[in-house]
Amino acid sequence: MKNILLMIALAFSCSICNLAGKLKPAGNESTPGTTSSSGPVERPQPTAAQTAALAGGREVKWDQQGMSFSVPPKWTESSNESKTLVWSAPGTSASLIVNISPMAEDFPTDTSINAFYDGAKTRAKNGEVDEVKWLEIDGVKGLEFREANPEKPDDQRRLQWMAYRKYAGQVQLVNVMLATRARDYTRNQDAIYGVLYSTKLVH
Repeated sequence: MKNILLMIALAFSCSICNLAGKLKPAGNESTPGTTSSSGPVERPQPTAAQTAALAGGREVKWDQQGMSFSVPPKWTESSNESKTLVWSAPGTSASLIVNISPMAEDFPTDTSINAFYDGAKTRAKNGEVDEVKWLEIDGVKGLEFREANPEKPDDQRRLQWMAYRKYAGQVQLVNVMLATRARDYTRNQDAIYGVLYSTKLVH
């Protein structure tokens, strides 16, 4: 299962590299972590159930990337590398997968995040995504979207938050993904939202 989770993270990294090759620096770009897109920006407001799902758990600090998360009891670390962090629930019914993608200093962050947003809205129209919104976490505005329930119960259903920041002299794309099997989604829903909303990051 650890290898499967790392393959998911690797596949995402490759897709980001492809995007980086297609986007060219342009003038009048905003600073990393901001976007020029209009629309309401929400902030995490955990429900009582989402907060309770983390009770008795622990804070996970990813010092290499200046990030931290709160995870439910019994979750364990599966991988901790310079650009990838993975924590999983018992039986791997749910997982936290965080990936960092460094970009060039002049990478067009506004164009990129807006392209991700437009892509998520298109996927929503096609029935592949059932939640899309701008979500500011710990002072960083990003895109949050949730995949619709897949047809097969053992397929993964993902909740993701993507944002740009500048950290340690790098422009970075931060991708926080919570994945769970479709058949386990209902019992893991509060936990995965709770973990996402607990995100802290230096920027």
